Amino acid sequence: MENLHIKGNIKSPTLEFNFEKGVLDIYGRSHPEHAINIYEPALHWLDEYSKNPKPETTVNVSLEYFNTSSSKVIFDIFKRLEKLHASGNKVTVKWHYEEDDDDLREEGEMFSELIKVPVELIAVKEFDFVF
Repeated sequence: MENLHIKGNIKSPTLEFNFEKGVLDIYGRSHPEHAINIYEPALHWLDEYSKNPKPETTVNVSLEYFNTSSSKVIFDIFKRLEKLHASGNKVTVKWHYEEDDDDLREEGEMFSELIKVPVELIAVKEFDFVF
């Protein structure tokens, strides 16, 4: 299976899904008008990955901002991961947020309550990605 790499920009996140490592990275900003258009390849990739996943899958989410449309698609990603976890695979979501951003911390807490996948909240001083 091929890895997925979608380069982000000022409105769309970077998506780097590494099959060999079982690591999925989502980072940057996510506020496109139609988020499904950006995330659709990731959803298809996850569907294929779920057919032959690695024993452990780690998802790193490092978003400094995301809109409602993006939130819905991120939740769809998490629901797919929840199915993977329920089938016996180890799945961990690492939700990174800047330590002074209470809103994003609370979003991570909300997702952790909505999905049946371990969510680790990780405060960072400042994100270091560039667009």
